Amino acid sequence: MSLFAAVFTMLSICTCSAEGGGTDDDSNMSDNGEYVYGNIVDVVSRRIFPGKVLVSDGKIEDIKEVNAEECKDAAFILPGFVDSHLHIESTLMIPRNYARMAVANGVVAAVCDPHEIANVLGVDGIEYMIADGKGVRFNFNFTAPSCVPSTEYETSGATIGPKEIAALMSREEIVALAEVMNVPGVIYEDADIMAKLQAAKDAGKPIDGHSPRQTGEMLQKYIAAGVSTDHECVTKEEAIEKLRLGMKIIIREGSAACYFEALYSLIEEYPGKTLFCSDDMYPDDVESMGYINGMVKRAIAKGMPLWETLECASVTPVRHYNLKNGLLQVGDQADFIIVDNLDEFNILATYIKGEEVYTAEKGVVEEKLTVSTDGAAANMNKFEATEITPEAMLVKWMDNELKVIVATEGSLITGMEYIKPIQDANGNIVTDVDGGIAKIVVYNRYTKDVPQVAYVKGFGLKSGALASTIAHDSHNIIAVGSNDNDLAIAINSLIKEKGGIVVCDGEELEILPLPIAGLMTTLQPHEVAQKHKALKLLAARIGCSINAPFMTLSFMALPVIPDLKLTDKGLFDGVAFGFTSLWKD
Repeated sequence: MSLFAAVFTMLSICTCSAEGGGTDDDSNMSDNGEYVYGNIVDVVSRRIFPGKVLVSDGKIEDIKEVNAEECKDAAFILPGFVDSHLHIESTLMIPRNYARMAVANGVVAAVCDPHEIANVLGVDGIEYMIADGKGVRFNFNFTAPSCVPSTEYETSGATIGPKEIAALMSREEIVALAEVMNVPGVIYEDADIMAKLQAAKDAGKPIDGHSPRQTGEMLQKYIAAGVSTDHECVTKEEAIEKLRLGMKIIIREGSAACYFEALYSLIEEYPGKTLFCSDDMYPDDVESMGYINGMVKRAIAKGMPLWETLECASVTPVRHYNLKNGLLQVGDQADFIIVDNLDEFNILATYIKGEEVYTAEKGVVEEKLTVSTDGAAANMNKFEATEITPEAMLVKWMDNELKVIVATEGSLITGMEYIKPIQDANGNIVTDVDGGIAKIVVYNRYTKDVPQVAYVKGFGLKSGALASTIAHDSHNIIAVGSNDNDLAIAINSLIKEKGGIVVCDGEELEILPLPIAGLMTTLQPHEVAQKHKALKLLAARIGCSINAPFMTLSFMALPVIPDLKLTDKGLFDGVAFGFTSLWKD
């Protein structure tokens, strides 16, 4: 028998009804309780001991230490993991299906910012996300999106003002004010953003931050306004400055933004001040890399102390956001996981509210993570764009240097270069694929408009085009391509589906429709992973050299992260924080 099988045998023997088994000291157990034997990993008290956990009515009624022989070779029981900041929409799945992926990786709770769907549909989108998560055995915690739209420099589908924020902050489902991206608004005390901050303070709920590269006096003023976290740190030096000023740092490892390597040593150096998050991660990357469990495993492998690492993954987020999921303490909600060892952290079982929702042997327990749908998702969208022609994307040549966005693998921050463009016989710029340059287009999907066009380096396309309706933060149509014909085909296929991700190379086309707000599908995690893999394979065949092409593309429209981005209103300089010419000044 393998060790893996042996562990499951032990679990099946030791997970017993209090009514039908146990020793004499079980006489005080409730009639409907059950207990689980194992090596208890008490992260709060920082000790490991052989014991049994009594679960009754969704809570931990008792934890008792037992003779070591009773748990010989048993697995380890520890608090479930928490994703401290993510946008469920960026997994491409609706909440109930995201939960299936989460529990399979030992995640029992998440702090979810519905910022993406809010930028499309406003408060109605937030209501949809909350409603879809109800009835599922998972601890969904939502935050109130503070920046809808994120800036005035792009067109979104909705606006959420201070009045709506105040109403949201009063709700039990809302645990914090979501990432405050309007850093200048905070620093210069814009009335709108300050009212939103005050609403969070009045509700006694924390305020999440979003301040890439912010430093010095301006950073101090931003933090003094009440902002308590940041998940945008790229370097350790940036993170340390924020930590010393009182922030907690959320270490992010997503599909495109990968900063674990730069920041993991903070876990030991600043205990109790770090958290883990994915922010934006596709299901196929979770399959290959792991989720929060993968970050825990990597931290331990790099020599980070066990207790500080597990604290980062469970205790710190629960206490910072005042979450309801338990920490394996008597009286807590019974949310815990069972792993085979404390090096690999292979998830053997996940319990939420006292019920087993996942086992490695059987997978997701369907009746705990399946809810009926009322068809509400069918109408959750906003899409008015009309078809585009290749001619609409032509750019007239000038005898000047052209500003080019530089995309980098593993980072949301872009650079800027100048190139001398090539012209064709009609006086239009020729996209220089041999020089690594592609055309990038952002097209307003909410109203009839004209496309905005610029140029980007880093995608490596030799032919074809990629396009998506996931374009942070307002989620207009964004596309990158080697030629105008394929760009038009890709964009028009998304308009036909009213949302999705597509790769086009002449007559060959691969698409994942995203009918819910142009952001999500009702497909299950493995189905989404398979379709996303197919898209990435076709993207690679047409020359794309970026490992996470669609996630990287989605951030080429986000003006609040420097240096150079493209929105539906034009080319944007994220350092000067204003629109800029396509041409060198």
